[in-house]
Amino acid sequence: MTIAHGVPTRVVTRSEVEDFLYAEADLLDAQRYDDWLSLFVEGARSEVPTTDNPHLPAAVSGYFVCDDWNLIKARVKRLKSRKAHAENPPSLTHRMISNVRLAEQDGDELRLTANFIVHRSRDGGMNSYVGRYEHRLRVTEGGLRFLLRRAVLAHEHLTAGARLSFIL
Repeated sequence: MTIAHGVPTRVVTRSEVEDFLYAEADLLDAQRYDDWLSLFVEGARSEVPTTDNPHLPAAVSGYFVCDDWNLIKARVKRLKSRKAHAENPPSLTHRMISNVRLAEQDGDELRLTANFIVHRSRDGGMNSYVGRYEHRLRVTEGGLRFLLRRAVLAHEHLTAGARLSFIL
């Protein structure tokens, strides 16, 4: 147990972080968006920077996704409705997570990285999205929760038809 800001916090293991990421992948592949949303703390962010310069902040660079808490909730609502025209019917996805690294824990917050491949089947075609997660999590009584969910693509560019109308 560590102490941060006067509050005792338990130490999180890499295997616990792996289990969290695998459970998240299962929720997304099963399109259980409300359950996925419960993995976030209120006020969290979700980001997918463009492939040209992924390490610049959103204020000076392009982002495919740069959602604050309200936009994350709106994205879930849209994906569950018929209003998500690009995802009606929904894409079929299969996620693989590897090379999980618990980079740092500071009290009840931790940083982690992991590699991902998301295979997406849509309109008779298959696209693969490869990249790296750079997440910030909070340790809560209910388990780990996202403060920042960041997916950095390892592509030089996205091929035609490889739109990001689903959650990476």
